[in-house]
Amino acid sequence: MLKKLHERRRVQLLLGLSMGIFFGFFLQKGQVTKYDVIMGQLLLKDFTVVKVILTAIVVGMLGIYPLKRMGLVQLHPKPGSIGSTVVGSLIFGIGFALLGYCPGTAVGAVGQGSLDALFGGVTGILVGAALYSVIYPFVAKFVQDLGFFGEVTLQEVFHVSEVKMVLGMTMFILAFFVLLEIFGF
Repeated sequence: MLKKLHERRRVQLLLGLSMGIFFGFFLQKGQVTKYDVIMGQLLLKDFTVVKVILTAIVVGMLGIYPLKRMGLVQLHPKPGSIGSTVVGSLIFGIGFALLGYCPGTAVGAVGQGSLDALFGGVTGILVGAALYSVIYPFVAKFVQDLGFFGEVTLQEVFHVSEVKMVLGMTMFILAFFVLLEIFGF
């Protein structure tokens, strides 16, 4: 079934568009497309964004790993390095600091009619992508492989099974939620 899906590009594009629409809908419903909520997170006053992200991580883990164990999906971790992480973080952070949106929340905010996200966010995404394409040859030659660590997953770092990693991360995130509630966040 999935092999046939991989051969049908239009169906994949339609599925991708549908998933993107649902993703934006849930970002909006979770209120993380609102500038005030994002700024509250950055000021450590409103933890809605962290709660939504961590909930998505738990749901994703609990969904993808059983599918992987059944052989229905394959994970393809991307290789990484300290250098590429620093460059990506700087580009992301500068855009986030200037606008108050990350790329995902900016697009979601456009969907709810936020003009600052439309003009600043979409423009910023395009300018950031263009800037990265200009500096990429330098990054690829001098930065990308600095501190190269390859295709490492957390379970490999901690030398535990997938089940222990998923359950451990889920318990850690749930404990974090409890602490946020105890301290009134």
